[in-house]
Amino acid sequence: MPIPSEGSKAPEFNLPSTSGGAIALKDLKGKNAVVYFYPKDDTPGCTVEACGLRNSFKEIEKHNTVVLGVSPDPINSHEKFISKFKLPFILLADEDKKMCRDYGVWVEKSMYGRKYMGVARTTFIIDSAGRIARVFEKVRPEGHDQEILVALKSLSPTGG
Repeated sequence: MPIPSEGSKAPEFNLPSTSGGAIALKDLKGKNAVVYFYPKDDTPGCTVEACGLRNSFKEIEKHNTVVLGVSPDPINSHEKFISKFKLPFILLADEDKKMCRDYGVWVEKSMYGRKYMGVARTTFIIDSAGRIARVFEKVRPEGHDQEILVALKSLSPTGG
């Protein structure tokens, strides 16, 4: 599947979450959501990205926005990641990679000449109506939280 374009309806999802139950797109109605896809819990780049979002979490929340991290890792791995780095947001377990495929982020990657399938680090801002407001592809973990804040400010009717 290609990456959904800005302005299109966000693909539906319903995944197990670290909040104890499943979370579906419909549960987010009326709120903006930062949905960030990352390859693996507790790896260097993923930790930098998650900790940046942790550090900006209170500011992100001010924009009527929830943060959801998504990777193919199971819930028990997510819970350890949250505990180790004191992450204040929910992680979703996409073990069958359906959400990753629906959002176009399950792709062929290459490292040291070896090809394999994996998650392309990508962030979507979904607006309160369930539409894709912003897509960040090929995310650099350092400073990504600040890019997200700038985008959220531009979504706000008052600009801040």
